[in-house]
Amino acid sequence: MLVKTFGSAIQGIVATTVTVEVNVEQGINFVLVGLPDNAVKESHERISSALHYYNYKIPGKKIVINMAPADIRKEGSSYDLTIAIGILAASEQINAEKLGDYLIMGELSLDGTLNPIKGVLPIALQAKKEGFKGFILPKANAKEAAIVQGLEVLGAENIGEVIDFINDVKTIESTYINVEEEFEKGLENYDLDFSDVKGQENIKRAMEIAAAGSHNVLLIGPPGSGKTMLAKRLPSILPPLTLDESLETTKIHSVAGKMADNKSIISVRPFRNPHHTVSDVALVGGGSYPQPGEISLAHNGVLFLDELPEFKRTVLEVLRQPMEERVITISRTKLSAQYPASFMLVAAMNPCPCGYYNHPSIPCTCAPGQVNRYLSKISGPLLDRIDIQIEVIPVPFKELAEKRAGEPSSIIRERVIKARKIQQERFKDYPEIHCNAQMTPKLMKEFCQIKPEGMNLLKNVMNKLGLSARAYDRILKVSRTIADLEGSPTIENHHLAEAINYRSLDRDSWGR
Repeated sequence: MLVKTFGSAIQGIVATTVTVEVNVEQGINFVLVGLPDNAVKESHERISSALHYYNYKIPGKKIVINMAPADIRKEGSSYDLTIAIGILAASEQINAEKLGDYLIMGELSLDGTLNPIKGVLPIALQAKKEGFKGFILPKANAKEAAIVQGLEVLGAENIGEVIDFINDVKTIESTYINVEEEFEKGLENYDLDFSDVKGQENIKRAMEIAAAGSHNVLLIGPPGSGKTMLAKRLPSILPPLTLDESLETTKIHSVAGKMADNKSIISVRPFRNPHHTVSDVALVGGGSYPQPGEISLAHNGVLFLDELPEFKRTVLEVLRQPMEERVITISRTKLSAQYPASFMLVAAMNPCPCGYYNHPSIPCTCAPGQVNRYLSKISGPLLDRIDIQIEVIPVPFKELAEKRAGEPSSIIRERVIKARKIQQERFKDYPEIHCNAQMTPKLMKEFCQIKPEGMNLLKNVMNKLGLSARAYDRILKVSRTIADLEGSPTIENHHLAEAINYRSLDRDSWGR
């Protein structure tokens, strides 16, 4: 008897429905075709043990299983339940009437328990799009799938519950979630606050500008000056995620298997902090079977690279294209996967190997030329792509000993949100542009007009510091953001001067 069940395969962050055709006939053999990987091929043993635990069995006949479309690679153990139910239905051990209405996926333990799987949200979205009545899956993933409204989400603890449901013996309680309520519940969920930071008012100002325009930031200063502390508090002043951004971010984390247990939606901007030993594949994504990397997991949030010169140069160079394009495409011989990568880069570094170059009280012990060699680990093209580069000076004891709390993140965030609203209005006719950092050269000509005196100031700075054309663009974009924070429709000279001050660490003006 031939029976069809339905699962799904993930490519990038998009799901494709997989039809699992199971045919049981006379003979003795077990054949699994349709480009399955080793984990899918090993499903036979898991299914056999799980069925035996519930007094069912794989029939001693010829079983042919085809996973269509056959040209898409089927990966992982999430097809266990799809195949098991297909075998039971094809061997007439259970009723097959409901199978066409439901997409079924789950990994089986040897005792029939259903373990959580990856990529549930994109699978659920595709199931709804293709008109399936419901989605049967492990209970641990049910909340995540329930984000998709209009799809019956049935979370089961074990294969016994699924069999009873298909045979109309028992029902499985449908999981329902109020998406907006769940989304709003976590919006203000920040453990860190800028009020904890003593002093560093100029750095807080730079971080506020960065948040307002989604600009990349480099913090350079001696150990203990507060670089990491400031960077970790940046998400607390970023504008809240929109529901669309939240769903897109959740899809990426779902595909990567990074969703927390029983977490349905990501409502706080991600903050990713990879160690400097990270490989280029782990950072940008890829592998034999492509998976999202750290830059995609930081989509709509912050990617923090601490101790920047300690990262391998090859790792840092692969960042350049995603920082410009805000998307990463992983190409392999038989497939191509595209992952969003619109992130804010925040990097921190010491000014030299000993860490005390330019320190107000501790002398630098580095040999002549060593500072330049240390800084040269970061290429000029990468530095050009960092809009705000600022020196962090250690906080004096007087400021550290103050009991008065600093300005809280909530107040700074209000100013940032106000500036972002100005940018939303400015770019309302450009759906791909959301903030000043994303402006194209054409948009800069329209929205970054400067006065003749400002142009002379820029010319002198360009000649003196030896800045590139890309650095010129960055100065204009940051100036536009500073003007937005002040509510100014035009870029004034003092906006330009402040933006230029945030390029003080360019290669030609530092370490000489």
